[in-house]
Amino acid sequence: MAFIDANKLGELEENVVAINRVTKVVKGGRRLRFAALVVVGDRDGHVGFGTGKAQEVPEAIRKAAEDAKRNIISVPTVGTTLPHSTLGVYAGGRILLKPAVEGSGVAAGGAARAVLELAGVADVTAKSLGSATPINVVRATFDAINSLKNAEEVAELRQVSLEHLAD
Repeated sequence: MAFIDANKLGELEENVVAINRVTKVVKGGRRLRFAALVVVGDRDGHVGFGTGKAQEVPEAIRKAAEDAKRNIISVPTVGTTLPHSTLGVYAGGRILLKPAVEGSGVAAGGAARAVLELAGVADVTAKSLGSATPINVVRATFDAINSLKNAEEVAELRQVSLEHLAD
């Protein structure tokens, strides 16, 4: 998993996926904080996510966006879709990503849709099979994206030519 420097990319879009109110019970009462989950991407094959926690919502979002910019990865695509089907797993979250024909759009729900749209994947079908918790779905989606390989990488791994791979 090779991370990409956000400064070398163009304009990055931010999408706040979830904001969670977290309380910690202490001797004097309850401490209230906010946890934010943010996905950033350039809609051109680069996407990242991050989390942040603070006493104020805007500060939590800012921290999460900074974290997301430090964790940007590259998404291999074939035209407007993914190279092949894959299953991503993280904790209780499981997500199935399948390539779709051009013009079908992003058929995904919630957190997975945010990741795939900001990654620049225009045609894909996604199904969440496990936990619906946004952080688990996002991490499972990133696991699935990291397991994707394009034809050149597969040919190199198998030590054959691209033409031989197509046969």
